[in-house]
Amino acid sequence: MSINLVTLLYLVASICFIQALKGLSHPTTSIRGNLFGMVGMTIAMLTTLATMQLSPMVLILTAAGLAIGGGIGAYAAKNIAMTAMPQLVAAFHSLVGLAAVFVAAAAFYAPDAFHIVQDGLIMPLSRIEMSLGAAIGAITFTGSIIAFLKLDGRMSGAPILLPARHVINIALGAALVL
Repeated sequence: MSINLVTLLYLVASICFIQALKGLSHPTTSIRGNLFGMVGMTIAMLTTLATMQLSPMVLILTAAGLAIGGGIGAYAAKNIAMTAMPQLVAAFHSLVGLAAVFVAAAAFYAPDAFHIVQDGLIMPLSRIEMSLGAAIGAITFTGSIIAFLKLDGRMSGAPILLPARHVINIALGAALVL
């Protein structure tokens, strides 16, 4: 498959995801939003699989991921009360952040698989992208867990104020830049 076709298909999938978010923002358009999300994910997955060297292990892991994720999604859709949707969204959103961290880690530990090596080193732009992906993913993960706990009443709604929080934030920001 040509790189131009792959890029076009990923662009179409991205547009579908944007339309899904737009559609999911209102109850009257949520069915269409879900449809856009499913179409976008199907395009993205099939494009990814079409560009890979498929092995039995890749197919097994893909099927397992679909079964586990689909099973969790089906269970949640069937059993979670509408009044608990904010907590569910926060919990699922935390998994999105964790996935971003795992993708960044995978790219760091196996850069050849992501085609981001040049002259034996990970390309500078890819290092920046991995750093931002890991940082934003980690912040999303922890923030969404806290949101879930607060929405579910398992944690106080009061702000969490750490001593020396500004110093900690500056140190974490500097570590991220480094």
